[in-house]
Amino acid sequence: MNQKTRGRLFSGWFILVMVELAAIISIGIFFFYQQNEDALVVYCAHDAVFSEEILKAFEQKTGIKVEPRFDTEATKSLGLTNLIIREQNHPRCDVFWNNQTLGTVDLKERGLLEAYQGEGYSRIPDQFKDVEGYWTGFAARLRVYITNTEKLNASKESIDQKLSGPLNEVAIAKPLYGTTLTHYTVLCDAWGLDELKKWHHSLEKREIQETSGNASVKNLVASGACALGFTDTDDYFVAVDEDRPVAVLPVTVDGRVILIPNSVAIIKGTKKREQAELLVDYLLSEEVELKLARSQSRQIPLGKVDWTHVPETVRKFQRSIENAYPLSNLVIQRAKTLAWLKSEYVK
Repeated sequence: MNQKTRGRLFSGWFILVMVELAAIISIGIFFFYQQNEDALVVYCAHDAVFSEEILKAFEQKTGIKVEPRFDTEATKSLGLTNLIIREQNHPRCDVFWNNQTLGTVDLKERGLLEAYQGEGYSRIPDQFKDVEGYWTGFAARLRVYITNTEKLNASKESIDQKLSGPLNEVAIAKPLYGTTLTHYTVLCDAWGLDELKKWHHSLEKREIQETSGNASVKNLVASGACALGFTDTDDYFVAVDEDRPVAVLPVTVDGRVILIPNSVAIIKGTKKREQAELLVDYLLSEEVELKLARSQSRQIPLGKVDWTHVPETVRKFQRSIENAYPLSNLVIQRAKTLAWLKSEYVK
């Protein structure tokens, strides 16, 4: 066989291999996109370290593929809420697992949710769900003062005294996002926007330490850089597990605590309604509420559960469920608060 013949044979073999390789890649791409199209797309504002385990358990239980999308610590909840609003004409999300309720209520008012009242909905108390079934709350956190016990007692008297003077040793997350926005919305409802503005500007004048998120507040207090901070119970429990010298006292407004549930809703226009309903029922189940109660975030169950299976550190907050500030009708207050905060921060 001469060199020219060998060259032709090699060229033919090379072309055949490349054609087969291209076919394999094409099949792989086809199945990749087919799997993605089959997946239930979940926008999730709850911390990935806790929520991924729940979503994987749902996949194993049902065989339904889940494709989660998470957001950053600083902008999660609000970032995903805004993304759903931007995508409303061509929705990509099927189910929204928010780590609070006010943004989800806003989506309902915009007509971007579909109602569903399944078996999960029925086990959640009325005060934590939409009367028409457009969203349902579950597994809550408390808004709390966190103190470094080497610097400050977690008593009302000590905290009030600390908040009345210079605030260079007090930390709070930027209120544009997350549960601090919920906190400000509650204050807007209870005090009125003008009084909220005065309080906020007073914090600034007295040099409160403003951070990117609740986790940063927790870190400042746990390390002793600050004596006091505004945060949530899930971040507090992270510090407890790190064996830091911390304690908490629930924040109260008009004698009521700020209890912030997770919420779940089906996005309008989903093409996977049946799968979405199954996930909603799963997230609202006793099984999931107990898993979240026993997780590092120590979420407080809202539906009926066997409280003997709930850690003692969570059981002590059980009474808070009946003393929660109502959040479901604060859409206008949230909009007013957010518009003002944007004028303060987005310049």
